[in-house]
Amino acid sequence: MSSSPSPRDPVADLRRIAFLLERSLQSSYKVKAFRGASTAIAVLPAGRLEEAVARNELTALKGVGDSTAKVITASLRGEEPEYLARLEREVGGPLVEGGDTLRAALRGDLHCHSDWSDGGSPIEDMAVTALELGHEYTALTDHSPRLTVARGLTAERLRRQLDVVARLNEQLAPFRLLTGIEVDILDDGSLDQEEDLLAELDVVVASVHSKLQMEPAAMTRRMVAAVSNPHVDILGHCTGRYVTTNTRTGKPRAESRFDAEKVFSACVEHGVAVEINSRPERLDPPRRLLRQAVEAGCIFSVDTDAHAPGQLDWQPYGCARGEECGVTADRVVSAWALDDLLAWTADHTSRPA
Repeated sequence: MSSSPSPRDPVADLRRIAFLLERSLQSSYKVKAFRGASTAIAVLPAGRLEEAVARNELTALKGVGDSTAKVITASLRGEEPEYLARLEREVGGPLVEGGDTLRAALRGDLHCHSDWSDGGSPIEDMAVTALELGHEYTALTDHSPRLTVARGLTAERLRRQLDVVARLNEQLAPFRLLTGIEVDILDDGSLDQEEDLLAELDVVVASVHSKLQMEPAAMTRRMVAAVSNPHVDILGHCTGRYVTTNTRTGKPRAESRFDAEKVFSACVEHGVAVEINSRPERLDPPRRLLRQAVEAGCIFSVDTDAHAPGQLDWQPYGCARGEECGVTADRVVSAWALDDLLAWTADHTSRPA
């Protein structure tokens, strides 16, 4: 006598769909629909979801629409939802060829955003997804206050965020969500946050977000001044370019111009890592500059700059480019054990034994 298939987990199926949509940079509207439905049904009393399916009333539940209702129904029947199966076929495979050795060496990601600034998901969702991907640690680096378009964090909001991170770490140990910031490099090379507060953080990523096309000599002075600040650990997306359409402006963006030899020499002198930004719209630095940074003796951090949970899976893009340009795991700080990483962020001289 045959038995009916065991039910799947509709919450997990909805989350997986959202993850794959984010991973492939598809519509944020679709992502919100599937993540919203997963959150809505996760808190329902036992049996309420099955009851709604039996009565054909799924779409009457808050947060559930036609597409998400089809996924839920299939999951409860023990079937792989058609929407999920299609996404797994189309975008669920490897993102890029190469970079496997470096990717296997990585232990964490030192640049991601939450809905406290311009990310699309709560801090907990970002942390849990990083844990599910096998990370030992991830740095939460929301924007600093001057970047108002990204809802940058004032000192007061950042201090509140530190309390949230501390509570979350109690729940997720031994995984560690590192405190951090992506701090704006201002026109004169100073940093857009209180120095005392920067000193409290585990990881500081410094990036240029304004006046990206300023005169090269001035941009060079600006970047050198920033990486000379003892609180800066990582120089983020150094050219600021967009190789594909910028989702906010609808246009690609040219590289900033600066004296790369001087900037990378300053990074070496002050023990600051050059970020290999894995966002497919950025892929920054360009290969020629990445090779130059390798030759200069720089250390690196392979980061996703994720603004959604599914984007935390973008590290293969950076790893492939890094391996192609001669980056080895011993020079990648996000491949170091947590204690070694934190010893380095504390003084920029410590290295793994």
